[in-house]
This record gives sequence, structure tokens and C-alpha cells, in this order.
Amino acid sequence: MDILLIAGLWLDGSAWDDVVGPLEARGHRAVPITLPGQGDGNASASLADQVAAVVAAVDAAAERPLVVGHSAACSLAWLAADARPGTVGKVAFVGGFPAADGGSYADFFPTHDGVMAFPGWGPFDGPDSADLDAAAREAIAAAAIPVPEGVCRGVVRLADERRYDLPVVVVCPEFTPAEAEEWISRGDVPELAKVARLSFRDIDSGHWPMISAPLELARLLSEVAEEP
Repeated sequence: MDILLIAGLWLDGSAWDDVVGPLEARGHRAVPITLPGQGDGNASASLADQVAAVVAAVDAAAERPLVVGHSAACSLAWLAADARPGTVGKVAFVGGFPAADGGSYADFFPTHDGVMAFPGWGPFDGPDSADLDAAAREAIAAAAIPVPEGVCRGVVRLADERRYDLPVVVVCPEFTPAEAEEWISRGDVPELAKVARLSFRDIDSGHWPMISAPLELARLLSEVAEEP
């Protein structure tokens, strides 16, 4: 199966480098997506530009792909499912949840000079980053790409309810499946409350398993792809 990999804020497609090989060794075609404004030098990119890039990757897939979104990019994966509900095969969310229609994409931190820079590790103290050593933190921070304001302050627009019929898997790194289920049941994640085929997978990692636990993440995603 084609597995499309969409990294979250401040990351480009290279964030998946250590996941691609293990996925391909398991017989899948892994496609890391470098998003407009996050790796191509386009500081004026918009959320619509990023959605278009992901939809183009879906359209180019040889079969109905598994679309994987990490962190804020869970919304991008979901927007692609909304745009191509008959083409996307499955959706996996890693360390995050999709925003609802009308919600902000990722307006989490202040912007300056038209971009939202990586804010440092302070906001991610605790379970998010506990499994990253000093070298990994330095490498991530050094490679972080400021996200264009037009992306992070973009508004999510969803229209096709056929997205709720797709199989969806939530991969739970810094939180547990039980916590995720509780958040969904109490209404914190309205989009997932409507999904007909929703399941959960636990992974022993922080918020960036593609960096701290790539082999385990590849194994989980491969299993998700192979499930009927």
C-alpha cells in the first residue's frame, strides 16, 4: 500500500527518513510529503496550498493510500480525506487530532514577520519530549522551519461527510488510548466522535515517534496498512 506521511509544524519530509526504509522493507511505498512553506522556501504559502499538495499526493498514489498525519498535520490528513473520500483508503493520526470545520489549523503561538517560529522546548516539557536526548532536541530545533502565517492561521473547511466512513486509527504517543477515548467521548474531538470505524494504537514514545521510535512507528503503520 502507498503510505503518505505528513509531518507536523516546523518539519519537512525528512522528518520521516528513519521510517521510510522500514516501511518499504515491509513491502509498502512510503511517500513523505514536503509541504509548501515547510521545506520549499515559500514563506507565503497558505493552508490551501498545503491541502492541495496532500490531495495531489493522494491523486498520484497507485492505489487507495493510507494517509498519515502527525500532530497539527492530522488536520491536513483529514482535509485530504474530506476532499477525496472515495480515493483515500485509510487515515492515521499520530500524536494529534483533526480540527473541526471552521476551526483554526494551528494558531498556537505568536507570529512575527509573517511566520510562526519554533518556540523552543519550554512548551513541550514533560511527556511530549521526555524521550528526546539533548542531541535530538538540538537537531530538531536547528532544523525547524518557521511556518507561514497563512498556514497556521488558516481555517479548516470540511464538507463531505463520507470521510466518517473511512477507517481511522489514532496512534497514541504522549497520551494513552484510554485518554484519547475519553477526550472524544466528552466532545473534545467532535470529528472523531462521528467516525464509524475508529481504533487506537499505543506507542511508547513522546510527541515525535518518527524521530525517537521510528522502527516501532513503522511497524504500527505497516500493520494499519495491512489490516482488511
